[in-house]
Amino acid sequence: MDQFVGELPWPGWGLDFAEIRRGGWRPMAFNEFIIKIQGRCNLACDYCYIYEMADQSWRVKPKAMTRPIFDETCQMIKDHAVRFSLLTVNLVLHGGEPLLVGSSNLEYFARTARDMLDPVVNLGIGLQTNGVLIDQDVLRICDRWNIRIGVSIDGGENEHDRHRLDRRGRGSYARVVAGLEELLAPRYRQLFSGLLCTIDLDNDPVRTYEAMLLFEPPMVDFLLPHGNWAAPPPERTEDLGRAPYGDWLIAVFDRWYDSPEHETAVRLFGDIMELLLGGRVGSEIVGLEPVRLAVVETDGSLEQVDELKSAFQDAARIPIRGQGSPLDLALWEPSIIARQIGAAALDDTCRCCSIHNICGGGHYVHRYREGAGFRNPSVYCADLKKLIAHIERRVRADLALQ
Repeated sequence: MDQFVGELPWPGWGLDFAEIRRGGWRPMAFNEFIIKIQGRCNLACDYCYIYEMADQSWRVKPKAMTRPIFDETCQMIKDHAVRFSLLTVNLVLHGGEPLLVGSSNLEYFARTARDMLDPVVNLGIGLQTNGVLIDQDVLRICDRWNIRIGVSIDGGENEHDRHRLDRRGRGSYARVVAGLEELLAPRYRQLFSGLLCTIDLDNDPVRTYEAMLLFEPPMVDFLLPHGNWAAPPPERTEDLGRAPYGDWLIAVFDRWYDSPEHETAVRLFGDIMELLLGGRVGSEIVGLEPVRLAVVETDGSLEQVDELKSAFQDAARIPIRGQGSPLDLALWEPSIIARQIGAAALDDTCRCCSIHNICGGGHYVHRYREGAGFRNPSVYCADLKKLIAHIERRVRADLALQ
C-alpha cells in the first residue's frame, strides 16, 4: 500500500485500505460537522482531551475562527451536501468554549450558516458550551437562529467542581447553574438539548444522575473519560475481571430504568436498548453504523473527531491529497474509511464476540494501543460487556412478562 510522508502506519495496524478501495467499497458522505469557532477555553478541566492529553496542536492553531474561514467552511459543506444530495446536515458550534467568540461573531456565524445552507438542506445547528457565558444576548441569538444548546455539567456542586475548575482553580458550578437558569426560563427552554457529564468513579453515580435531573434535561449523555491502552483512564487496567465503569453505569441505569415515570432520555442506555432489539443507531460509542462526522478546526483544516487527540500527536489529522473539495477527498482517507466499514475494522477478538454488533468495539478512540493502532478491543471492553449484559437481562425479563 502506498505510504505518504506523515501518514499513519495503517498496514502495520492490520488493515489494507488499498484493497478495500479496490474491492468496490464506497464511502458515505459527511452529514455532521463540528465547527471549532473558538480554540481556547475559559475553564481548565483537568481531564480535557484537547488541552491536557497527548495532542497539543491547539497551541499552534488560531485562537478563534475568522469570519472568512467560516464563510469558506459553509461553502465547502454546501457543495458537499449538493454533490451527495444530502437531505439533512447538522452543525455543532464548538470549542474550546464557543461562546468566547462574543455575541457579534456568534450572530454572524449563525446567520451565515442559515443563509448559505438552509436553501439546500434541512439544517440543524447546535452549540456545546460549559454554560458559564450563557446570557440574554446569547439566548436571543440562539432563539433567532434556532440553535439548540447543550451544557456540560458533572452532577452537583461537589461532583462538578472536582475537575471543572477555572484557570484560578475556582469551581465553576455556581456559574454554570446561573447560565442554565437563564436557558431554562420559559422563553428559551425549547433551546435546551441536554446535559453532558464525564464519569468520575469517585462521584456517587445515583447522586450524580439525580443532581442533573434537577434541571429537567431532555437528554443526558454520560461520557467515559478518554483514555486507551497506552494511557488508561483512572482505575482501568488490563484486569478484565474488574468493570468499575460498568458498575457505575449499571447503578445509574437501574435508577433510570426503574423510575415510575419518564424523567429524561439517557443516550447510551437508549442506544444499547435499541440495538438489543434489532434497531440501528448513529453513535460513536456503540453499534457499527458508519461515522459520518468531520471536524473543522479554527484554521479551516479538517480533522477527525477531536477525542482522538487523547491518543497521540496528530491522531485526528486528515491529510488531504489531490485536487477538489477537501471533504470529498477526505472520504477516501484511511482514518475515515476505518470509521465507516463497521465490523471489518474490528480485530479478531471483537469479531468473535457475541455482542460485537451491540458494542461495536466501543468508541474508536478507546481502542488505541501503542504500536498496534486502533484495531484492538476498547480499553472499556469489560465495562461495556457488563453493562450490555445487565441491560439485556433487564429488558428481556420485562419482555417475557408481556
